[in-house]
This record gives sequence, C-alpha cells and structure tokens, in this order.
Amino acid sequence: MVWKPHVTVVAVIQRDNQFLLVEEHTNVGLRFNQPAGHLEAGESLVAAVIRETFEESAYHFLPTALVGIYQWYQAEHDRTYLRFAFTGEIAGHDADSPLDTGIVRAVWQDVDAIRASADRHRSPLVLHCIDDYLRGTRYPLATISTY
Repeated sequence: MVWKPHVTVVAVIQRDNQFLLVEEHTNVGLRFNQPAGHLEAGESLVAAVIRETFEESAYHFLPTALVGIYQWYQAEHDRTYLRFAFTGEIAGHDADSPLDTGIVRAVWQDVDAIRASADRHRSPLVLHCIDDYLRGTRYPLATISTY
C-alpha cells in the first residue's frame, strides 16, 4: 500500500475583528472550521483555496500570503494531513450561491467566541492557524512554486 498524506488548504480571513468560519456536518456532529478542502489533481494550492473558500462560504477570496504549513496526524482515522493556510482579502459575496454539501452556514466570529467553541472545532488546527495569523505570521505567496 502506498501511503499518501491528505493535502488540504484553508483560508484564514479576518474582517472587522472577526474571522470567517463555516459550520459543517461531520461524523461527530456539527463542527466549525475555516473554509477548507482538499487539493484536487492538477490544481495549484492557491487555486484550491480560492475554489474551496467560494464553495464553502460563497465569498470570493484573494489570497495575499501564506500563514503556515501544518502537519497533523489524526490517530482515530490513521490519517496525516498537510494543511496550507492562506490569508487574504474578500472580493465579494454571492449570497444566493449554494454551499457545498454538508456546510450549514458561513459565520463571522470574534476570537473570544472561537476560543469558547474549541470543543466544536473540526481539528486543533482551526485555532492554531488563527493564533499564528494573530501573531503576524505571513510568508509571501512566492514561497510556493507551482510547475
């Protein structure tokens, strides 16, 4: 068997001291996450985060920087995730656009509310990415090369 990590992208977006999250159905109930998803074949990481943000929140996202790259081993499912977290700007919202299957809603929450709901986060990376963002961690998009 060939081992492969799950490559995911996530948008860490702050507006008016609130962060964009999505509430989604999971096998353990409703959970909060940033707009996120898997990299698809032939897709760049930047294109993936733009697509996933729109599909999950109906917001048009313009990435401006990489916040970090995170490796997480999820023991209960014996999976390893490589998460690429981006930050950037919102360039519009299509309120009538349907959200991905499983997404209940997109919400804006302040960091105190996000911390208070940590037991409902999809993974420990939700808060970790926000904390890195709040510390000012940013890497140029040119850090990532796509060939």
